[in-house]
Amino acid sequence: MCGRYASTRDPATLAAEFDAVDATGDEAPGADHNVAPTKPVLAVVTRHPRDADRTPDPDRTERSVRVMRWGLVPHWAKNPSVGSRMINARAESAATKPAFRTALASRRCLLPADGWFEWQRRERAAKQPYFLTPADGSVVALAGLWATWRPAGADSDEPPLVSCAVVTTDAVGPLAAIHDRMPLVLPAACWADWLDPDSRDPGALLGPPSPAVLDGFELREVSTAVNNVHRNGPELLAPQEPDQPALLDLDSAP
Repeated sequence: MCGRYASTRDPATLAAEFDAVDATGDEAPGADHNVAPTKPVLAVVTRHPRDADRTPDPDRTERSVRVMRWGLVPHWAKNPSVGSRMINARAESAATKPAFRTALASRRCLLPADGWFEWQRRERAAKQPYFLTPADGSVVALAGLWATWRPAGADSDEPPLVSCAVVTTDAVGPLAAIHDRMPLVLPAACWADWLDPDSRDPGALLGPPSPAVLDGFELREVSTAVNNVHRNGPELLAPQEPDQPALLDLDSAP
């Protein structure tokens, strides 16, 4: 699963990295080393631009960085509280789940991250958190789904809520020894296909990734301080031991 991640790049930096425009306005969250469900997050989407009458232009698309809330709220939900239970969408079943199937067909996004956390169960001890991040400091693109929820009543002045979920898949490589699930990490070569608003079937991108996707990542033990959602700061990403974390050795994958 993915229950926490880190995202510290600002919207302008992400716009350059994803060849997008910054559409966050003054809503962008600051650097967050402990992103937790229901927090505002940055997401990358590709949509057909709309005119003043909200009519989409079928001949053009625009990729943009936007702000969403983590925890997908389907348009049919009675209230947005359900989003806290829909932070992850399983790649194997998203196409058949009422909460996710519409988003999978037409509302896919990328959630930029520095890396993500996973917890390993240990006998007679608290779960040990690990942080998985590219050794070269490059951005990680987590596959996501998004939806727009509007409050009931045509006269409501409450703005619509745009929310998202992380798509998860089977863990691969050495990560499988830590946890059985992981976010679906998409390499840059897959970004355009995943974000394409006119592609209704992303099935080819939903399979478990090759262990090579994690080649060059670091898997490091970190402090249990990250367990507290109110804690934040770069120290949460630091190795728990003073030794430098080793690169993932794909040859030793289970």
